[in-house]
Amino acid sequence: MDLLEREAVLQALVGHLQATESGPGRLVLLRGEAGIGKTAVIRRLAQLADPHIRVLIGACDPLATPRPLGPLMDLAPRLGPTVRTSLAGALAGTCRTDEVFDCLLADLSTCPGLLVVEDVHWADEATLDLLRYLVRRLPSVPALVVVTYRDDEIGRTHHLTGLLGTLAGYPWVYRQDLAPLSRRAVARLAGGHAVDAERLYHLSAGNPFIVTEVLAAPTEPVPATVREAVAGRLAGLSAPARTVVDVLAVLGRQVSLQLLARILPTPEEPLDEAVACGIVCTDGQVTEFRHELTRLAVLDAVPVASRLRVHRQVLAVMRSAPIAANDLALLADHAEGAMDPTAVLEYAPAAAAHASSSGAYREAAAQYARALSYAGRLPPDESASLLEGHARACLLSGGLDEGIASGRTALRLRRALRDRLHEGDDLRWLSGWLWPAGRAAEARATGLEAVRALEALGPSRELARAYLNLCRLACYGHEGVEATAAYAGKAIALGERFGDAGVLVQARFHAAAARMLCEGEGWEECEHALAEAMAQDLPVDAGLLAVVTCWFTALQRDAVRTTAALSRAESYCLDRDLLSYLLCTRAWGSWGLLNRGLWVPAADAAQAVLSHPGSPPVARSVALTVLGLGQARQGKARVWPLLERAAGLVDPSCLLDTGLGREAGVEAAWLVGDHELVRAEAGRALATLREQGRDHPWLSGPLACWIRRAGGTPPPVPAAGPYALELAGDWAGAAALWDRLGCPYDAALARLSGDVPALHQALAAFEALGARSAVVRTRALMRTRGVRPVRRGPRAATRANPYGLTNRELDVLKLLGEGLSDAEIGARLYITPKTAGHHVGAVLTKLGVHTRHEAARRLLRSELR
Repeated sequence: MDLLEREAVLQALVGHLQATESGPGRLVLLRGEAGIGKTAVIRRLAQLADPHIRVLIGACDPLATPRPLGPLMDLAPRLGPTVRTSLAGALAGTCRTDEVFDCLLADLSTCPGLLVVEDVHWADEATLDLLRYLVRRLPSVPALVVVTYRDDEIGRTHHLTGLLGTLAGYPWVYRQDLAPLSRRAVARLAGGHAVDAERLYHLSAGNPFIVTEVLAAPTEPVPATVREAVAGRLAGLSAPARTVVDVLAVLGRQVSLQLLARILPTPEEPLDEAVACGIVCTDGQVTEFRHELTRLAVLDAVPVASRLRVHRQVLAVMRSAPIAANDLALLADHAEGAMDPTAVLEYAPAAAAHASSSGAYREAAAQYARALSYAGRLPPDESASLLEGHARACLLSGGLDEGIASGRTALRLRRALRDRLHEGDDLRWLSGWLWPAGRAAEARATGLEAVRALEALGPSRELARAYLNLCRLACYGHEGVEATAAYAGKAIALGERFGDAGVLVQARFHAAAARMLCEGEGWEECEHALAEAMAQDLPVDAGLLAVVTCWFTALQRDAVRTTAALSRAESYCLDRDLLSYLLCTRAWGSWGLLNRGLWVPAADAAQAVLSHPGSPPVARSVALTVLGLGQARQGKARVWPLLERAAGLVDPSCLLDTGLGREAGVEAAWLVGDHELVRAEAGRALATLREQGRDHPWLSGPLACWIRRAGGTPPPVPAAGPYALELAGDWAGAAALWDRLGCPYDAALARLSGDVPALHQALAAFEALGARSAVVRTRALMRTRGVRPVRRGPRAATRANPYGLTNRELDVLKLLGEGLSDAEIGARLYITPKTAGHHVGAVLTKLGVHTRHEAARRLLRSELR
């Protein structure tokens, strides 16, 4: 079949390939619906590549639970010995996955290359991690990486969606779409065939796969669906050839000829017939269907009894030979297809453990779930172990509810077995994840129960972790320095005794964090503990500490530290597939953007958290609160429903723990001028904190300030930094401190207590930020104080721009889109390079981005909307 209407795509790909030979690497996402011709384009690109360019092509398999690093296994024979050795070690569990990534990067750096990973919609988590790792480092290697996937199968809940969102921010990532063939192209392909070209176009909608299938079986009726087209192709095969095709369909996408020969006697001639018919193709080593849709259509037509027989044959053949770690997922898949519970229970847990060691937590959870469907055959203690593994994998991969459910079931089994040690440890795990589930009170009660159960058994590693859990909960619940330090001390003593490095770094971190929040000291110790966790390769511990750092810097309204902490945490959690931690990181990040007055980027970040089905309730609550508060500040409608939804996701105490929820409602009331509600709600929140012994300076301070701003007299409470200054009447000092922290909105609020110039300054700040509700409140305050004249709002063009850019800043943004330097922008706009630089800085700040490339991409996205 001719490769029609792909010239532009191929020209672009060849251009990217040539550019990478002498410049930084690039990544291209080649996407389109199933059957659109992605593989054909890749093959032609490989033919067009210069001979000195190394071409590496691997593909993901459509297994129910994909094998870790499947594409890399396909490429292994063409990679260097270092990569092959590290890959074998990773699959055997003797070395870390990131070592494989490092070796592959080094191998790609040796010469210009084309690396293709096909069908990443079937990718395992380790492969997605590999792509995340590579894309961030591509500028350092002379390679073009092309990734293909079916965009018609990628919904918002698909595991690939997160990776695609991550890639959106890289300027060296490009996208190529393959469109359906035109009517003219279909007619050209149909020339010489006894088919109606117009009807063929109508039935195929220009899909090259369907067109090819129809034209390959011209004597069959014109199919209405792909299934009918495949059935027509199969009708011409001999019985032995049909048997080979059926067996290949059951075996999977790629099948070695050696394995096929062990399943079927003398398959050579029937296979040749199937190849000649165009159903499958072979390179002499492996056989595969030309398209997965063909295989699925064939598979659906294979009788259930035949499928069962083939699965059992494959299982027997694979079990008769030495089993490699990378075969475990395939064995588990065939074991389930063979309806062999014993084999499922043998291979699925092992495949799950292997996936976990590779950092593929979602695959681990799926394999545990597969094993659990047969857990009724196991003794209770083995069932409990499977449930515990499933719970941990789910909790780390975004399946919070599912993980908690498995954890509760495991706990019931351990209690029935009177296994007190595992019961206490399960209680501790459950407690630790109830907090992000929004159940703070239950988390604390469960954590205390875990400690009581484990203390009765004497010192243990499990007891150390249980003390650590209470230390964390005390810190998160703002119970004070003494309570947090007491639990930290117990955890450290046992952590040192049993050599648990994770306990030590976490306990030291949280003890320091409590001091940092209450006393303003301890930041350096927190940073040291986090760096130590990362250096010791404690991914789960380090990931948690990185997330908590984002939360606490956002709570302290420290824009600089929040931005740095967010970048570090997101990178770390992405590289290690810590999805639950990543989503919490992004929620705190949206709050950080809100603190900086970046309403639109904050809303975008919050929506991204809410759109992900794996977001924990606490993260969703924060994101909803950010959306509601951002809309309230901009004078938009539907504020209270958002805040009410946020409150309904978590315990009332969690709203105070995060330092955002209850305060947001109080501010929203102030923005609409309901001072009585402000005083009442803030007073109730302060009373709750006092009753619970959590008079925390970063929680009590803002509530007391809102009472003062609403004309009330706040009770004496501990207040942090700028809040303390404002409550003491030093509005200028408070505003200056807010300015240093990078919080222009809060600085303007503090200036509302000041003199006439301060009021004018506050009004100008609110107008520049697009904080329309605050503008209205400020003008009313100025009228009450007899301050005249009241400034008019920003120009209409600035108000209409969603990012609050002025016309001059819009001009600068457009020139950034052309890749111009400050000097070139200055020459274009007849301003000095220094002035141009100031405008560039303002644009980056308002857009909430860090680089000129990110600003240019934001401009491109807005133009395409």
